[in-house]
Amino acid sequence: MSTAGVTVTLMWEARAAAGRGNELLEWARAQVLAADPVRREIFRAPQDRVLVMTWWRVPDLAAELPELPEPAADLITRPVHRWRFESVETIESD
Repeated sequence: MSTAGVTVTLMWEARAAAGRGNELLEWARAQVLAADPVRREIFRAPQDRVLVMTWWRVPDLAAELPELPEPAADLITRPVHRWRFESVETIESD
């Protein structure tokens, strides 16, 4: 690990209640984090799923990072899934 720190990606995924996919997507877009990530991407998928990924440059893997909260219970079908990843390689093409 470099002394410059590591890149951590937080992944947040939720499934909207029936017919509320666009509402969940707009809810995710409107969320403001306590700090700005290096990058933030929001995706949608079949079955009204919304995925938010944020990239953070931090001193170490244990660093505390702001995460998106749980939406209102009536907006989702199950608890939010969350994962934390460490970047190990970046490959960019032209």
